[in-house]
Amino acid sequence: MKIAVAQTAPTTDIEANRREITTVIEQAAASGARLVVLPEEAMLLAGDLPEPLSAIVEREWRRFEQLVAALASQHQIAVIAGGYEPSGSDRPYNTLLAVDVDGVIVARYHKLHLYDAFAYQESGYVTPGDELPPVVSLAGIRVGLINCYDIRFPEHARHLIDQGAELLTVSAAWVTGARKEDHWTTLVRARAIENTVWVAAASSLSADCVGLSMIVDPMGIERANLGDVTGAVAVVDLDNERTSAVRTALPALENRRLTLAVAVSE
Repeated sequence: MKIAVAQTAPTTDIEANRREITTVIEQAAASGARLVVLPEEAMLLAGDLPEPLSAIVEREWRRFEQLVAALASQHQIAVIAGGYEPSGSDRPYNTLLAVDVDGVIVARYHKLHLYDAFAYQESGYVTPGDELPPVVSLAGIRVGLINCYDIRFPEHARHLIDQGAELLTVSAAWVTGARKEDHWTTLVRARAIENTVWVAAASSLSADCVGLSMIVDPMGIERANLGDVTGAVAVVDLDNERTSAVRTALPALENRRLTLAVAVSE
């Protein structure tokens, strides 16, 4: 099955973002992909807004859901894309929306690990999720959802694998900075290698983000990397036989002697 990552450059211009979302989903579908992963904040860049984020989100979230669902149904392609969802407070959720090929929304994942690091404080304007990330069936494959900073927590990915994920997807707005590009590529490849699983990682190429959207196979080999090209799509054939072959040669999951218990504080 062909899967795609799309590299967009979200701004504070909602309509421009909607046009870019439409374009990359159309491109992915035209390339034969059955699933496309868009970055975190595909809906809206949260900084330097003309009015409070919560006010914009209250007005625009439903339109974002409708757009993604309509495009998925029209082009018969599953879509994962990031946006901001009302939470009932002035700090919305940072949400990944997962939509199947028939346009049905099968999951809304509220980002669990907020980016309070490197002198940044996402928790200052976002409400953290309080449920474990879902594994969802999209286009006939079981997909585990990861949102940006989540990828720094290997137990997050391992939980998804233990729930049967055949593909890990990462939607990110990975901020630039010293060693940050190296962190991004290393972490994406590490989650693939340690879990012997395909990883499709889409990162924004907004003003302060690294891009480098990529698809990595279960041995950690980059099969595609979009570098610094915006409005672009990369498509790779996800080969389950490749997964089986790697897991036969490297049965790390079977060799585990530690079990994992994941808890979320209330």
